[in-house]
Amino acid sequence: MKGWEFTATNVPLKVIEKPDPTATEGRVIIEVKAAGLCHSDVGALNDPKWMDIIEKKPIIMGHEVAGIITEVGEGVTDFKVGDRVGVCPVSLVGMGPGYGYDGGYSSKVSAPAVDLVPIPDGVTYAQAAAGTDAGMTSYHAMFKRGGAKPGMKVAVIGIGGLGQIAARAAVVAGIEVYAVDVSPKARELAKEIGVKAVYEDIKELADIAPDLVVDYAGFGTTTAGAIDIVAPGGKVVLVGMGKLESTINTDPLILKAASLLGSVGGDKYDIAEVYKLMASGDISPSITEITFDEIGEGLARLERHEVTGRLVAIM
Repeated sequence: MKGWEFTATNVPLKVIEKPDPTATEGRVIIEVKAAGLCHSDVGALNDPKWMDIIEKKPIIMGHEVAGIITEVGEGVTDFKVGDRVGVCPVSLVGMGPGYGYDGGYSSKVSAPAVDLVPIPDGVTYAQAAAGTDAGMTSYHAMFKRGGAKPGMKVAVIGIGGLGQIAARAAVVAGIEVYAVDVSPKARELAKEIGVKAVYEDIKELADIAPDLVVDYAGFGTTTAGAIDIVAPGGKVVLVGMGKLESTINTDPLILKAASLLGSVGGDKYDIAEVYKLMASGDISPSITEITFDEIGEGLARLERHEVTGRLVAIM
């Protein structure tokens, strides 16, 4: 099989060939049909701190995987050859694809059966790939960590691959949503998915004082600004890892008795909920499709902030 292999920070991914994986006990072989590209992979290529997060090196990257099962290992009873599945990137048995085992920037993946989520009819492979990490992480942060519900005012920072899914899911749930993004294209996308209003800077929401701010950008100043404007007793949920540090004002955090929470990943049940919203047509994320050969340049485009929505490689 072919795959885009990561070796170290500041070393570009390279295309390598290696033997196809075979199904071992409790695992399946997936013919990859689509793989989402994520800003965290850009971070891994540029920031040495990611070297401690990636468990196996060298490794084929790609933690947003969707495809069709071509082989099942011993003990696998819930899935069969021919099933369309997405892979939960937060594994129940160790690190997930692209971190603990070869991921989706390849033609085939060996994944644990316990981490699989069936893809419903009507959901494309590209949507299913985006629904794994982008869908799972955004949904979990909004509804599980953030506790978003009707009657709340919610601000979403970053209308990219994650933020657009979370914002739309919140709109569908009847929540008053405000979108924040520096990109004019992203702000236009936010309008299309039904948010109440769009802004360029989170500090512009001071008079609105959202009950919940979910920061899917995580560029330091975004988190600091969220703490400054969140309502008394409100929550700021940090998801994005645009930068791995931030300087915040403790004054509003303390005097408003606000909460600053981190949110990482989610589980396969979050993915299943996102898939339901996709199957019903309530969520149709903005996706730009590229080919396998364009994955390297695709990551460069992410780094240059040239992508609106989610970038997905179709195999």
